[in-house]
Amino acid sequence: MGFVPAAFEPPRRLETDQFVLEPLGPEHNEADYAAWSSSIEHIRSTPGWAESSWPREMTLDENRNDLERHAADFAAREGFTYTVLDPSDGATVGCLYIYPAKAPDRNATVQSWVTADRAELDQPLRTAVRRWLDSEWPFTAVDYPG
Repeated sequence: MGFVPAAFEPPRRLETDQFVLEPLGPEHNEADYAAWSSSIEHIRSTPGWAESSWPREMTLDENRNDLERHAADFAAREGFTYTVLDPSDGATVGCLYIYPAKAPDRNATVQSWVTADRAELDQPLRTAVRRWLDSEWPFTAVDYPG
C-alpha cells in the first residue's frame, strides 16, 4: 500500500470562515514566495519548523521548482501540500504539508505555517486540519507538532 489507499480521493479544498485550503502548485509561486519570505522568523518559531532546513534563501525560480515538486507529489499521491488562502481576497497566508511519517507508529506527518501578520491563524488552522484529517483522511496516527 502507498501513502494513501488506492481508492482514496484526496480532498481538493477545505473552507472555513478564516481560511481556504487548496492544492499548492506553480500557479501560486509569486504569492507563496512573498508569503514565506516575509515571515521566515515566524515560520521558524512555529512548532515543527525549528529543526527544518527550510525556510532558506531561495530565488523565485527555485521556489517555483519547489512548488512543482509539491504538485508532482500530490499527483502521485506521495504527499499533499495545500496553500492557505484568505477567503476574503485570496491572498496567500500560509501552507499545509501532509507527508508520510518517518516514525513507524505514525501514518503521516503534518506541518503548517502562516505568515507573521496572520499569526492568529496558527492555532485555528491546526484545529481545523486535525478535524479534517479525522473526518476526511484515512490516517489513524498523525504527527502534527504543536
